[in-house]
Amino acid sequence: MPLCAPILITGASQRVGLHCAERLLDDGFAVIISYRSERDSLQHLRERGAITLFGDFSTQAGILAFIDSLKAHTSSLRAIVHNASAWLAETAGEEADAFTQMVNVHMLAPYLINLHCAELLHASTPADIVHISDDVTRKGSSKHIAYCASKAGLDSLTLSFAAKFAPRIKVNGIAPALLMFNADDNAAYREKTLAKSAMGIEPGAEVVYQSLRYLMDNPYATGSTLTVNGGRHLK
Repeated sequence: MPLCAPILITGASQRVGLHCAERLLDDGFAVIISYRSERDSLQHLRERGAITLFGDFSTQAGILAFIDSLKAHTSSLRAIVHNASAWLAETAGEEADAFTQMVNVHMLAPYLINLHCAELLHASTPADIVHISDDVTRKGSSKHIAYCASKAGLDSLTLSFAAKFAPRIKVNGIAPALLMFNADDNAAYREKTLAKSAMGIEPGAEVVYQSLRYLMDNPYATGSTLTVNGGRHLK
């Protein structure tokens, strides 16, 4: 049987979000996830008891529709993990559209979900919000300006919501650097990327789950963003 109210993870049909959903289920938590595209992984989660809800966070209407769907499925939440992310190229002539979509996914969706679902979190003790940010916000990015800016805005939301919701709801962030390569990443790219950190490893998604559990289990952590970057700031 689940330990408590369900945990919502957005964008959990693949990679880090999927791993965290699986691990939470392993540890006895009830899980609700959002997804934008149907994948084989979703059926596996459903078979394990997870609730899967469609959510398109690229528009305000899509975000609000997801919130309505969520409230129709649960009256309480143990935690909200904002993992949904968009990585869009800033191609000439389409910069504004890419920027708007990434701001909607990385900032507007967490903003509206936090505000409109606070009542669900208030039904659980303890209660947490965790924003999955990115280590790139630490120094900026000349190649991915919109992505970096929208993730930096998410870091700011961590501070503001931590102040707003204390002491009932803890609000923290996790800022990972490289976690997993893509299958088509070549050897030269992998070598160059690994050399950027002091640890020099491809850690996998488990380090994010460990960070998530630390933030959820620690009663005295709020308004903080955990850096999980293998020591990139030391290089």
